[in-house]
Amino acid sequence: MGIMAVLRRLERRTRPVDPEYASVLQRRWAELPEHVKTPGQFLGRHAVGCEGTHGVFPKCNLACTPCYHSRDANRVRIDGAHTLAEVDKQMALLRRLRGPRAHAQLIGGEVTLLSPDDHAATLLTMRRYGREPMSMSHGDFDSDYLERLALDEQGRPRLRRLSFAGHFDMFMFGRRGIPRPGSERELNPYRQRFVDMFKDLRAKHGVRSFLAHNMTVTPANLGQVADLVRDCHAMGFGMFSFQPAAFVGDNRRWHENYEQVGMDQVWREIEKGAGTTLDYTVIQHGDLRCNRAAYGFYVGSRWHPFLSGDDPRDLDARAAFFRYLGEVNFAGVELADLLGKLVRAVVRHPVILKLAVQWLARLVRRVGGVPALLRHGVRPVSFVVHQFMDAADVAPAWELMQRGEPASDPRILATQERLASCHYAMAHPETGELVPACVQHSVLDPVENVELRKLLPIVNIADVRAS
Repeated sequence: MGIMAVLRRLERRTRPVDPEYASVLQRRWAELPEHVKTPGQFLGRHAVGCEGTHGVFPKCNLACTPCYHSRDANRVRIDGAHTLAEVDKQMALLRRLRGPRAHAQLIGGEVTLLSPDDHAATLLTMRRYGREPMSMSHGDFDSDYLERLALDEQGRPRLRRLSFAGHFDMFMFGRRGIPRPGSERELNPYRQRFVDMFKDLRAKHGVRSFLAHNMTVTPANLGQVADLVRDCHAMGFGMFSFQPAAFVGDNRRWHENYEQVGMDQVWREIEKGAGTTLDYTVIQHGDLRCNRAAYGFYVGSRWHPFLSGDDPRDLDARAAFFRYLGEVNFAGVELADLLGKLVRAVVRHPVILKLAVQWLARLVRRVGGVPALLRHGVRPVSFVVHQFMDAADVAPAWELMQRGEPASDPRILATQERLASCHYAMAHPETGELVPACVQHSVLDPVENVELRKLLPIVNIADVRAS
């Protein structure tokens, strides 16, 4: 490769703004309902939103109450070729409609029921379409599986970084070693084991990871959320995500009145565990009735936000970030390339450097100064709540939206507003549509899984031998 070709490649990799990405962001902002176009809104200003797969491996080997999958999900065979083909088609549509970069979840039933090779090939397929993939798992797998996922046949990393979300809560039955947990605290050794596998993988093979912790919240474990945050914040998870249960999925597994627990109650418990108030308006993802997030870090046992909603200077810094760096893509970018992008952005807009230094100085003072940082170090940890909607509300709301009609019922109208602001989309290559995740789970999954049962039936080996 000649020197000019190398320079052109370097220029492309460190170009602050990709015109295609900027165009996609502008279109995303224009499509958002007015009520979510707030000063802190990330959608359309720095991100297009999250994405997820569907119909690619519905089967799971744990039993959960509630379970968001339809009753036919566990009657569909795991098939790596099917997963690869469908993910390829879904990612191609997402790439076409949502642009060159996004975060995407490899989600369905239990991802580690895929063979390590099929799992790795699927992640690489997602990356090929510019997606930064996260594997969604119950975390009940072994380090041998993780190594075979990350490494090739010669023992070399084929995946230099992995993102996993481990779902742990006391309503998941069948986990090895603790088939029926009696409390959230009893699961802490299994949470730590999950994190330790990834720490060992990095120590042995240099494979980096980002780990999120997912947890369903019902009236039965709401009072344990604060203790979970206190007990587990230092384990190594970079994000704690909580999902108040909704009436969606297999209705045979609805065992409580889930309407008793909403975002407000869960958020208060997270704040108790973090020992401070968490401002979820500084950075917003879609509709606040669906998503709340607080981004920050621990210094010792104290949590601090990256941006304080009580400090007008921090809010000015947020506005400057959107103005100068909003269209700069950070997802899945190698550190050297990201530094190149930032340097070029600063050269173009020198005020960025001044604002960044001022913000960093305020942040250091807020945490107790350099001595506190040197003594305790910094551990980035964010808190998120996702409030799914009941299928009984989503189905009529979506039907009316498909006809272009606003609902007259206030509850269904609110559902329509939330669906129109959805942060989390799933692709349907057969129709060329993107649908909100709540629509997928509430309306489309039950029909989809019936068809998948026919396409990928679970074969009883004894019956085959008998025939």
